[in-house]
Amino acid sequence: MWEVANRLGVVAGTPAELFSALLAGPRRTVRVALPPDHALVRTLRPLGHVDLVVDEPREPPPAAPSDLDDPAAICAADPVGVTRAYEADPAPRGGLRSAWLRAGQSLLRDQDPADRALVLLAALDDAADPRLARALTRQAAGAPWGLAWSSRRPCTALTTTPDGRLVVWEDRVLAVACLPDGTRTALDERGRLRTRGGPATRLTDAVAATLASHPATALAAAGGTVLTGDRMGTVHAFGLDGLEQAALHSGRVTALTATAPVGPVATACPAMAAGPVASPPPAPFMVYSGGADGTVRAWCPGRAPGREPVADRPYPVVALHARGGLLAVAWADGLAELHHLGPGRAVPFRPGPRIRAVAVTADGSLAVGLDDAVLCLCE
Repeated sequence: MWEVANRLGVVAGTPAELFSALLAGPRRTVRVALPPDHALVRTLRPLGHVDLVVDEPREPPPAAPSDLDDPAAICAADPVGVTRAYEADPAPRGGLRSAWLRAGQSLLRDQDPADRALVLLAALDDAADPRLARALTRQAAGAPWGLAWSSRRPCTALTTTPDGRLVVWEDRVLAVACLPDGTRTALDERGRLRTRGGPATRLTDAVAATLASHPATALAAAGGTVLTGDRMGTVHAFGLDGLEQAALHSGRVTALTATAPVGPVATACPAMAAGPVASPPPAPFMVYSGGADGTVRAWCPGRAPGREPVADRPYPVVALHARGGLLAVAWADGLAELHHLGPGRAVPFRPGPRIRAVAVTADGSLAVGLDDAVLCLCE
């Protein structure tokens, strides 16, 4: 199941999740090395959304490591062999087995033992043997990330307050954003605006009234501006002095964030330093939007958007968050990236389960929200 999901660019922790992802997308072809009578093959054939090419396995199944309790051994072993062994043996192994099965879709990919150890470390639950965490931390020393902390709690959205504190939203919402006065706004599953922790204002009332009849698909805030995206690919910047709009995507806007421009204003947004402009003036922040078209784009409200995307992959963007010169991006195939916008460098991480949200913390760490956990990674 994990191999099929990886080849199709979706995240699936159960067969039901795999079938739902396949039925929600276009018809695709996938080649699998499974016997024709395998249960997964028999289940996928009738779906109609998958052209299944079945290859009989030509090699014997890979052997499992001799010690399934040894983190170093399983991180260095063939991941298919480890998976088969854990499926056949229900012994908890101090929490190592459940961590492997939780993060298995990521662990199955080709990677260094240190990277695999980091993924396993992040997947350990609170009841795991503490010795496992210490062993995996040593094993993950060569990975590009370190695990700063993890919390086993539900997460549907992440953001930060204006002073940099992490906000974890556990209700069923599409996105959350913080206004300068501390008010937290959220986009519910129907695409309407909700506020918490502060009084409604003229601006939030106006945005809420607009979304009541024209639901949004994404939400962010910067200074005195509320930003929304819609299913047609347009981003809207609502301010007390007017509304700015830009058509940025082909198809639905799936994520939004905003931050101060990177470096000198003239470098980040040349039009902002071009002299007198017509009212309203450009906003002193940069908007980043992600779409179902697999692109991340930058836009200065009041100016034409750039033609080249900031990032582009063949998978929908599921979450964004920017702070200063850092941009966190999550994709529908389970990849999170922290982009250093100045040098143009991106550092990847795949936790295994699907990613709900990402955020850049005040110290430049990457927070990743999953259905049942929040992870914080530091470089």
